[in-house]
Amino acid sequence: MPELIVIFDGDCNLCKRSLAWVERELTLTALPFQSSNLDLYGLTTEQCSQEVFAISEGKTYSGAAAVVFLLRKRGNSFASTVLHFSGPVGRFGYKWVASHRSSFLVRSLGRLFL
Repeated sequence: MPELIVIFDGDCNLCKRSLAWVERELTLTALPFQSSNLDLYGLTTEQCSQEVFAISEGKTYSGAAAVVFLLRKRGNSFASTVLHFSGPVGRFGYKWVASHRSSFLVRSLGRLFL
């Protein structure tokens, strides 16, 4: 099994572009939940439709915690620390973006993300 697996929304442009940015610095296996065997990871379609998952060394991170983990692994310690210590605010922000993936604002962010 690869060292780092990310299960994400393959229909979300922001998700795809964010992962492309992460992959510039990290080797990982990115799996769109829509076409993956989620049973292999103990996850459901319902779970994966709501948040991203990062799996590494037997640990599973989800939502904002997965983003913090990926930022830290990528070497973006400042951003990961800020998001981690933002606590409920960061988790709320993540959940808002995740639940509004098809909104004009989030789609626009996806177009801007390099």
